[in-house]
Amino acid sequence: MTDSNERKTEWEQRYDGGRTGWDRGEPSPMLDQWLAAGKVPEGKVLVPGCGHGHEVAELIHAGRQVTAVDIATQPVIRLMAQLAERDLHADVIQTDLLHWQPAEPFDAVYEQTCLCALDPGHWQAYAQRLADWLVPGGKLLALFMQTGREGGPPFDCPVADMRALFDDARWQWPDEPPQQVPHPNGLIELAYEITRR
Repeated sequence: MTDSNERKTEWEQRYDGGRTGWDRGEPSPMLDQWLAAGKVPEGKVLVPGCGHGHEVAELIHAGRQVTAVDIATQPVIRLMAQLAERDLHADVIQTDLLHWQPAEPFDAVYEQTCLCALDPGHWQAYAQRLADWLVPGGKLLALFMQTGREGGPPFDCPVADMRALFDDARWQWPDEPPQQVPHPNGLIELAYEITRR
């Protein structure tokens, strides 16, 4: 668990120091589009690496049962307080996703800031977990950060690497090209709706 404890310490320090360049500070406009287009399945939705959880309230208002998970204590406490103030309920969990197992699979995963925040050395394990956490036919609603540079977080998530990570054996990619979503940090996210086979 040393690796997990080191990751937790690193993230606590990042939040304490405000070094959260992947956090847009508000819900992504892409979530509104996905909800309006009926792309977010009814039922249980996981928001991994939720951070301050800007999208959690929107998903709750849309009638989804939300589980939000983050390794760092500070954003989890803040999210829980904000939900309580608004009389909203989500299952908010402070734990290391790489050591967590939900009781039941989800109908959708809203992946915006978790993958690009993880060291690429953990991507394979994380992608396997996402596959395990989704029901067959479940949706991975992913925003892949495009930095075009080494290092991070946020780490660059090139499409070719994402297609290899979320391979055809377990995932069905859409035929249409991704939507480009500008990020306040000056970067671009590529939005994909990927289906668990």
